[in-house]
Amino acid sequence: MLEVLRRIILEVNGARNLDAALSTMVRRIRKAMRTDVCSFYLFDADLDRLVLMETIGLRTQAVGQVTLPVGEGLVGLVAKREEPLNLEDAQAHPHFRYFEATGEERYSSFLGVPIIHQRRMLGVLVVQQSEKRRYDEADEAFLVTMAAQLAGVLAHALATGSLSRPTLPGGQATFTGVAASPGMAIGEAVVIAPPADLDSVPDLIPTDEEYEIERLREAIGKVRDEIRSAGERLANRISSQELALFDVYQQMLGEAALSQEVVKRIREGQWAPGALADVVRRHVQYLERVDDDYLRERAADVRDLGRRVLAHLQEGTSATPDSYPENTILVGDEISVSVLGEVPRERLGGLVSVRGSSTSHVAIVARAMGIPTVLGMVDLPLPRLNGARVVLDGHRGRLFVRPGDELERRYQSMIDEERALTEVLEHEQDQPSRTPDGHDMPLMVNTGLAVDAMASLKARIGGVGLYRTEVPFMITERFPGEQEQTRLYREQLEGFAPLPVVMRTLDIGGDKDLPYFPIDEANPFLGWRGIRVTLDHPEVLMVQLRAMLRASQGLDNLQILLPMVTNVGEVDDALRLLERAISELGEEGVTVARPRVGVMIEVPATLYQLGALAKRVDFFSVGSNDLTQYLLAVDRNNPRVAELYDACHPAVLSALAQLAAEARALEVPASVCGELAGDPAGALLLMGMGFEALSMNAPSLPKVRAAVRRVSLAAAKQLVEDTLRLDSPLEVRRHLDRCMGEWQLSHLLPPKD
Repeated sequence: MLEVLRRIILEVNGARNLDAALSTMVRRIRKAMRTDVCSFYLFDADLDRLVLMETIGLRTQAVGQVTLPVGEGLVGLVAKREEPLNLEDAQAHPHFRYFEATGEERYSSFLGVPIIHQRRMLGVLVVQQSEKRRYDEADEAFLVTMAAQLAGVLAHALATGSLSRPTLPGGQATFTGVAASPGMAIGEAVVIAPPADLDSVPDLIPTDEEYEIERLREAIGKVRDEIRSAGERLANRISSQELALFDVYQQMLGEAALSQEVVKRIREGQWAPGALADVVRRHVQYLERVDDDYLRERAADVRDLGRRVLAHLQEGTSATPDSYPENTILVGDEISVSVLGEVPRERLGGLVSVRGSSTSHVAIVARAMGIPTVLGMVDLPLPRLNGARVVLDGHRGRLFVRPGDELERRYQSMIDEERALTEVLEHEQDQPSRTPDGHDMPLMVNTGLAVDAMASLKARIGGVGLYRTEVPFMITERFPGEQEQTRLYREQLEGFAPLPVVMRTLDIGGDKDLPYFPIDEANPFLGWRGIRVTLDHPEVLMVQLRAMLRASQGLDNLQILLPMVTNVGEVDDALRLLERAISELGEEGVTVARPRVGVMIEVPATLYQLGALAKRVDFFSVGSNDLTQYLLAVDRNNPRVAELYDACHPAVLSALAQLAAEARALEVPASVCGELAGDPAGALLLMGMGFEALSMNAPSLPKVRAAVRRVSLAAAKQLVEDTLRLDSPLEVRRHLDRCMGEWQLSHLLPPKD
C-alpha cells in the first residue's frame, strides 16, 4: 500500500491542473481500494458549502452542481465532526441525504474521511460500494493516510493559484512562519534561486592542476568583489557590527579557510568545480548535523558562498536579478546577508525565507534596517511564487499570495494608517512617559545592534534596559578579547551616560549559538545556555566582566544582568567572579565601583526563589519571552506551534502579577524586557501590576509612550484586576481590545484578522 500511496502522490503532484489532479486521485484510490465509487468534495469557504468536485462512479453531471452545507448529509457530517465515518448501510443512518443528481441510491457502504491542513478543513474524501461492505481497518487507514498526504498538495494547489480552479472563486493563499521583523508590505514576490547546484557537479580528473587552481582563485576573487560591493551598499544603513558579517564572508574565502581546502582537493585529483562542491558539502553536512538554529544559519552561509564561487567557475549568472520591481518581497529557501545587500533598499519591501529563525544573521540585519520579515515558512512552494502579488504581515508571520482585492485594500489601509500614526506620534516623543494621574513609567530600550541609532533616542528614554552582549560574539570567528569588548561596551555606556545601561552577560545556547563554540544537544532550550555556559567557562565570563568594569570607569552607569539563572548558587558563583574581577583590576591600578547586579527572571523556578535572590542582587529583570516559553512549554521559534505561544495566557499574567507583588514586598526593583513590554496593551498591564520600568525594541517606544500618557495608573490597576479573572488567552485578548477601544487607543494595537 505504501508504494501505491507514493505513486498516487507523485501523479497528483505532477498534474497539469486541478481537474487533472482530482481525476487522477479518485481513479487511483478507487482502483487501490477495489471499490465502486471514489469522490472528492471541496470545502468552499466563500460559499460556506461542500462542493462535489470530482467523482468516479457517480454521475459526472453532478460535479460542480451538488453542494451541501457542513453538517448536512453523511459528507457534511464528516466535515462537521472532522473525523472518519465508516458505514455498512449508509441509507439507514439518520444523516443520510439522497441527491438525485448523483445516482448514489445504488450504493450501500460508505467511508468518508476529512482532508485537513493546519487545522483547516479543505474537503472530504469518500469511497462507496453497492454491496454492503464494512471497510476494514486497513481500508480506513489507507484513506486517512491518503487524505493527510493530499492535504498539503491541495492547500498549495488551491492557494497559490498554480493549479486552476475553474468552478470555484479564489486563488488566495495564506502561509505562516516566524515573525522575525515587524511591519507590513504589499508587493511582488521575487524568488531568489541559488546560482549553482553543488549537488549536481560531476567528478572529473583535471588535465592541468595549475589551471584549475588559477581559475578557482579568479572565481573566489570575483565573489570577494561582489561581497565587498554588497557591504559597501549597506554601509550607510546598518551598524559596524552588522557590517562585520561581510568580514566573516571574506574570512571564509581566505587562503586559510575555504580556498586552501579546495586547492588541496584539486591536487588530490579533482577538477575545480568538483573539489569546491566536495569541500562545501562536507562543511555544510557537519554544521547541519548540529541541531540548533544558529549553526544551521552558518551552514547556509557556507552553502551560499560555495554556490557563488561555483557559478563563476561555470560561467553562470548572479543569484539575483539585474533589476527589481517596486516593493520587492524577496523570497527564497534561504536568504543570506550578501544577497540582501544586492537589492536596492528603496525597492525592498520585505523578506520571506523557508529557512531561518528570529536569531539568524538576516533577521538581525532586517530588524536593523526596518524591513518586515518572516522566516521559517516551511510549507512555501517556492517555484510557484515568482512574480506573484503578495501581502507580507511581519507582525503575525503571515504571507498572503495572490491576495483578493478586499484583503489588499485592507492591508494598504493599515500600512497608510501605520505611516500616518508614526508621524503623529513623533510629535510627543520628547514628552515624559507620565500617566494622566501623575505616575512616571520609565521606558527603556533594548540594544545590541546599531549604537548610533540608539544614541539618538537618549532624550526619549530612561536608559538601556537590556544590552545583548552576545551580538558581538555572534558576528566574529572567535571569542572577542578584553580590549575589543571594552571598546564595544564603552561605546554603549558613553553613548547613553548618565542613563543606566543594563548589560546582560553572554547569553548563548538555545537559539543563539556561536559558530566557533558549537553546542550539540537534543533539546537546547532546556540545556546548556546562559549562565550555565559561562560559569562552566569562567575564563570567558571573567574576560567579559573585566571588560564591562573597565568600560564603566568614570561613568558609573553600568548594571550587570545574569541570564538563565535557576539556582541561587549560580548567582553566588557569578558574584564571586565579579568580586575577583574588581580585585584584579584594582591590582592593575584600575579602580572601579561595584555595579548594581540583577537576575533575569525567565526560568519558572526563580519565581519561587525571589526571597533568596533578593538577598544577593539589586534588581530583577523579567525576560517575558523565555518565561512565557517555559511556562507554556512552547518553542517560540517553531511556526507549527506559534499560535500556542501567547504572553497573555492567564498563567503567564498571574505569574507576572505575583512576581511584581513579591518584588515590591521585598523592596527589589523589577522591570520587564520582553516583547510584552513593547505591546501597548501589555505595557499597561505591566504598569498596573507595579513593574518599575519597561524595556523594549526602539520601534515600540512611540506606541507604548502614547498608551502610558493616555491611561491613568488607577485604570491600569483596574485593568489588571479584571484581566486576572479571565480563563483563556482569547478572553484576555478580547478584553484588552475592548478596553483599548474604550480608551480610543485601538490604533496602537497590531492589525487584527
